[in-house]
Parts: sequence; structure tokens; C-alpha cells
Amino acid sequence: MKYYIKIFGCQMNYSDAERAAAKLEELGYKEASSDKDADLILLVTCSVRKSAEDRVYGAVNNYHKKKLYPKLKTIILSGCMALRPEVVKKADKADIFLDIKDLNKLPDLLQKKSLQGEVETYFSLKPKYQSKFTAYVPIMTGCNNFCSYCIVPYVRGQEESRPPQDIINEVRDLLAKGYKEIILLGQNVNSYKPPAVESNIDFLIKDFADLLECLSNMPGDYWLSFITSHPKDLSDKLIGVMAKNKKICEYISLPVQSGDNKILQQMNRHYTVSQYKNLVKKIRKNIPGVAISTDVIVGFPGETRKQFLNTAKLFEDVKFDMAYINQYSPREGTASAKLKDDVPKAEKKQRDKELNDVLAKTALKINERLIGEVLDVLVYQKGKHDLWLGKTSTFKVVKFKSKENLLGKFIKVKIKKAGSFGLEGNLV
Repeated sequence: MKYYIKIFGCQMNYSDAERAAAKLEELGYKEASSDKDADLILLVTCSVRKSAEDRVYGAVNNYHKKKLYPKLKTIILSGCMALRPEVVKKADKADIFLDIKDLNKLPDLLQKKSLQGEVETYFSLKPKYQSKFTAYVPIMTGCNNFCSYCIVPYVRGQEESRPPQDIINEVRDLLAKGYKEIILLGQNVNSYKPPAVESNIDFLIKDFADLLECLSNMPGDYWLSFITSHPKDLSDKLIGVMAKNKKICEYISLPVQSGDNKILQQMNRHYTVSQYKNLVKKIRKNIPGVAISTDVIVGFPGETRKQFLNTAKLFEDVKFDMAYINQYSPREGTASAKLKDDVPKAEKKQRDKELNDVLAKTALKINERLIGEVLDVLVYQKGKHDLWLGKTSTFKVVKFKSKENLLGKFIKVKIKKAGSFGLEGNLV
């Protein structure tokens, strides 16, 4: 029996998929080379945007066509969409709807048995890592922030932090196996709080800054990073830990969502534009060369042209290294879904373009400063004609050529050319 996993959405879903793959192989399944060769297909779904949900519905309907997938016996729908009643009704061609935290129940579900039984925790499952040198390690699930546009607290549940010793054990095991990059995952890593004390190390680790410092002090040559941070929770203590440890990447994902105070209030973000800018200033003062990326939503209900221009000005002032710009779409069940989606699609698209234009200009200037610099690069992909792709500790993509097999290795590259969203150089 063979399985195939199709992933929609964020890095957390990739981590979920690695744990699901391990569970399926524990049950005797082998990974299929393609979906057409699979007896079982698991869809790890995303509810953040409607477009992602629509792709899931399309995939379920497509996989149900026996002529196209003659071997397929079971379709499992998991991830953020899995247990919402309207999804179960609309995606009724799926055979099993699985909360990713309940992977321990998969054997019973596959045999159509009862869901009663001993509970094995999601975090205790050993993942099947897709990479041999980069690993995503979840430190918590869920979110307590309830931003007005976001479905995550409703589909992922409230925050649940993983015991520090479990995280330390997983990271230590990965480093022993030669992994070079550890990326800690959470909807809001800054709100990490260890559960009840279970060991001496749990007692010493009181927050995310303590955890990050502990993980960065392990022996070995590796990078440590994390996503994602909420601006209201990013502490001076965390900035200090990042500043003094070279193993922690000089990169922070810091979603701002809007550059207008009224819109931020309607989004329930709990900070002002001024507070956000002061935080960025503090980060850059203490961590020289740090790269800051952000997320922003254009066309939020009621967003006027003037309010959008406040966001454009924020982009010009802050000068982000990268930004993920999303056109607002209402998510059923969220607070903002009750508001009138009154910004036309064409206007949302135009605002998206305008922000990307500002980003491209400011990011290019940042990257041009790196020309002539020799940077440490982790190689992650082989291209054609001896071309390799790597990334810096600030998450910038670097192209270079080499006839050697450098996959998964740290190398040094002298930068000779810069673009808005990438660098080119020569192997040193």
C-alpha cells in the first residue's frame, strides 16, 4: 500500500505532513512517487485564504475520479479545514476527516473503528523529515490572539506549548544526524510558555527567549531560526538573545498587516504604527544587518485610499527585506467576515501592485549594499548547468555556480550582483 501527501499552506502544514508521513509508514504504507500511484491520499489543508480552500475542494473532487486514479482507495482530509462542519458537508467525497492532533487515531479510522482509545500526543510523533539538512520543529500550536480576519484560533485551537525537554531532544537528535538548519515553528512563537514543570530543564526555561538561548548553545555547526512573531509579544530579552548568539539567524518575520492605526484596531492587532516602527528600530540597533520581513493585507473592509497610502508610507519608512502581500478575502467564522467586503477586487489588485513596487525598490537598495561582501551560505537546491541555490543567515537567496556537490553544506560566496529578491556570486 502506498500513500501520497498533498500540502496546502504554511510551514506548519509541512511539519504536520512530516509527522503524518511517519505515522503512515509506521502502519506499513510506503511513499508513492506520484498521486496516481497512491492507494491513500492525505490532504493537509489550509484555511487562511479562501483560494486555498477552493483548491482543496477541487482536489477532493478530482481524486474521486476513479478513471484518473484507479488505485486510490482512501482520501483523507486533514489540517485546518478538517473538522469544520461546512467543510465536511462540502467535501463529502473525502473518506476520512482527521484533526492533525489525532494522528494516533488513524489506524482506527482506516479500519472504520471507534475513536475511543489511548491518546498519543501530536508532538510525540517522530516526523519523517523531507530534507536531510533543514528541519521544521514545532514548539507550539494554536493561537490566542483572535485577529479579526484570521481563522487560525478557530481551526487550530488555543495555544498549546510543547515541553522544553521534548523540543531539546528533537533538536539534539537532528544535530546528531547532521542537520544544518533548525526552524522553530509556531503561530506566535513569542507567546511560548512551557507547560507544567516536568524536568530540571523545564524549570529553567520560562519563555521563548530562554528556549532559543538553550537551543543555540548546543555543540555543532548549524543555524537556528523561527517563525512567526507577533509584534506585541517580541521582547527585549529575545532581541538580546539573538544579538549575542551567532548561531541564531539575523532574520525576523514580523507581520504588520497594515500601516494605518484605525485598520490595525479593527484587525485587533494590539499595537500602533508608531509602536511597530519603534520595535523595528530597536531590533536593527541591537542586531546589525538583521533582515525583517512582514505580512500585510490590502483591501481590508473599509480601507480607504488614504489608509492604504499610510501602509505604503510604512513600507517606504521601514524598508522591509521581504513582504508577503495578501489581498483581503473574508473568512467565514471570523469577526471581520461580518463587515462589508467593500474594496473592489481591481482596487485590491492595484494596491497589491503598488506595495510590491515599493518593496522591490527598497529591497534592491538593501541587497546592493551586499555587493562585494563574502557571505556564509547554506546550499539547498541544485539547478541546471552547475547552478546552485543557497540562502544566507538573513534568508536571502543566492545563486552561484560550482561543479561540486554542495547540497546541504555551508559555503562562502562573494556577492557580485544583486536583485530585489536575490543575489548572485562566486564560490570562494
